[in-house]
Amino acid sequence: MPIIKEPKGSINFITKNSRTVLERRYLKKDKSGKVCESPEQMFRRVASHIALAEKKYDKKADIKKMEDRFYSLMTEFRFLPNSPTLMNAGRSLGQLAACFVLPVEDSINGIFEAVKNAATIHKSGGGTGFSFSRLRPKNSRVGSTGGVASGPVSFMKIFNTATEQIKQGGTRRGANMAVLRVDHPDIMGFIKCKNNKRELNNFNISVGMTDRFMEAVSKESEYDLLDPRTKKPSGKLNALAVYEELISQAWATGDPGIIFLDEINRYNTTPGIGEIESTNPCGEQPLLPMEACNLGSINLTKFVISEKGRQVIDYKKLKETIHLSVRFLDNTIDMSRYPIKEIEQMVKGNRKIGLGIMGFADMLFRMSIPYDSDEAIDIAELIMSFLQKESHAASCSLAEERGVFPNFEQSVFKTKKQAHMRNATTTTIAPTGTLSIIAGCSSGIEPAFALSFVRTVMDNDKLLEVNPVFEKVARTMGFYNEILMEEIAEKGTARGNSQIPIDIRKVYVTAHDIKPEDHIRMQAAFQRHTDNAVSKTVNLPHDAKKEDVKFIYDEAFRLKCKGVTIYRDGSKENQVLSISGKGDKENGNEFLHAGKERPKILEGFTEKIKTGMGYLYVTVSEFNNKPFELFATIGKSGKSTQAKTEAIGRLISLALRSGVEVVEIIDQIKGIRGEHAVFQEGGLVYSIPDAISKVLEKRYLSTGNGEKVKPFKNQLKSNLCPECGQAIAFEEGCMTCHSCGYTKCS
Repeated sequence: MPIIKEPKGSINFITKNSRTVLERRYLKKDKSGKVCESPEQMFRRVASHIALAEKKYDKKADIKKMEDRFYSLMTEFRFLPNSPTLMNAGRSLGQLAACFVLPVEDSINGIFEAVKNAATIHKSGGGTGFSFSRLRPKNSRVGSTGGVASGPVSFMKIFNTATEQIKQGGTRRGANMAVLRVDHPDIMGFIKCKNNKRELNNFNISVGMTDRFMEAVSKESEYDLLDPRTKKPSGKLNALAVYEELISQAWATGDPGIIFLDEINRYNTTPGIGEIESTNPCGEQPLLPMEACNLGSINLTKFVISEKGRQVIDYKKLKETIHLSVRFLDNTIDMSRYPIKEIEQMVKGNRKIGLGIMGFADMLFRMSIPYDSDEAIDIAELIMSFLQKESHAASCSLAEERGVFPNFEQSVFKTKKQAHMRNATTTTIAPTGTLSIIAGCSSGIEPAFALSFVRTVMDNDKLLEVNPVFEKVARTMGFYNEILMEEIAEKGTARGNSQIPIDIRKVYVTAHDIKPEDHIRMQAAFQRHTDNAVSKTVNLPHDAKKEDVKFIYDEAFRLKCKGVTIYRDGSKENQVLSISGKGDKENGNEFLHAGKERPKILEGFTEKIKTGMGYLYVTVSEFNNKPFELFATIGKSGKSTQAKTEAIGRLISLALRSGVEVVEIIDQIKGIRGEHAVFQEGGLVYSIPDAISKVLEKRYLSTGNGEKVKPFKNQLKSNLCPECGQAIAFEEGCMTCHSCGYTKCS
């Protein structure tokens, strides 16, 4: 990245990771792609633009003073707004909201209008949620044409294809959420729609659960499927069978998640406007159709102070930050350029904002509180109830100054003693993947993804990175050394390490150290004091059972969460490791990546097979009884054939070392026909690549008597960021690279 001369008073405490993320994703670039803005200039650009809203309400307002306050708020990393605001404020695009929900009407015009609107939103940097529950089910009659409907899932594929073609601000593809009510006649097809991992890869999917369905599950009874047009029963399913299929799919693939529609609508603050039927892509923002929301997060690590030898929360400073952040987000509504007129009307009618937190795990570290403890639950409730109370107070204060939101008369606040609110909602716990990297803290309310990890930099140099809070404690207590930190990076946890004091091990836990019930208890604690919803992932180990998933779903419903996402380690094709990769030796995947150095000694086998071009010698080297590389030579043939044979071997070796399954390689090369087919023991050999496939198939896909067996799959793949090659974490419903800021939320 180019070196930018910083202006006077530059932010000298931006970490290397933070600067990398800013330069890759946020700072302005010229036509040649060169960064032409410093971090300070970016924050000044945003502060200046958002402060301009003050003039709308007070022509004598001191814009410069408010700009400076907003600038300090962000550059001290006490608060950061959602990514579109940092990217687009004060620039030509001008779209500042992150979350949108669009209606999908049951007509060709309505469906493709939604596709067009989604494309417009993705181009501006937003993510979109849809309910496909209004669409008539597959094979139902279409009156206007006499044909039959293809159903919601088929139309989801059209939305997915459109998303594939549009990049957000020229940097990344948009993310989508698809919701289908559990009482829709096509629900079983929807639950299974991501079985083919090559389809719908720009969608998160969630089943919209109802109280009536959950009651039927508890009674193991049937429930009604409803025709979307008439709302009348059109069939029945056994509720427990549907629930078990949903659980099975989530266990196997991570999809679908669930949202509780009735619980969401119990807290719909504007029921007079309509019913909430979907959320944004990560599930934390339930929204009405054609509604958007502006989000931001407060960094809790900035409010931990020492008092009488104890680490405590500075609530006075936190209160001041909450009030200023609410003002910032309310201003953002006025300063955003919305991509669709109907969305602008809805947003300005309800003026929803979503203020949340980040750095919660780091805050617990500093206060020596284990994440999986009752004390952590208590402090979560204490902090979030304070944020809720003060954000509502800040909104009331703004209402006195600027007036209530226009749809106030159709809201629940009309009949409450709390007479005035500027914003229909004020709090949301949103994903903070890249924001937390910029701020140098842990993500949202998630536990730490790692205490230590190894980053590979240029020329394959290894750079050890350690959580700064953990490193400080380790150095202070005298147990810090790089060998120990590398060991923690390899194992992914400090638990069980006798070199670390037991009380430290108890406090410094990571995502996979925490039991599922403690994950869901923490989510519920925050949800109890959040207007909107909570983005959090319940991480499960690879050997978790389907019963564990059922327990989480049951608990989420019982504890009145608005939805839940689970992730079983290794269940997604591109699953992400939270450790260095060295610790993956036990799973046999240490060398399954291109670029990994070859072990000095590998065992294997050589097989001779007759082809039409002569005898082929295939040598396969193995690591942990799995193919690692392949060499092929052809006897007494021309140089051209020898060269092609060698090339085939090299490419197969590259594929194997990159983690491609041997069954996939066999599928690609089996049956390729050449000039001279030949019979030999075992059947017809069409060509050199076909001969190689027969050797591999015999070795890896057959038993001793020739019976086909199910091909092996790696239990745990080392998962690397597609942009920088570093390990990624799965949290907050997204894949997030803590090195470069890459995120994929679907």
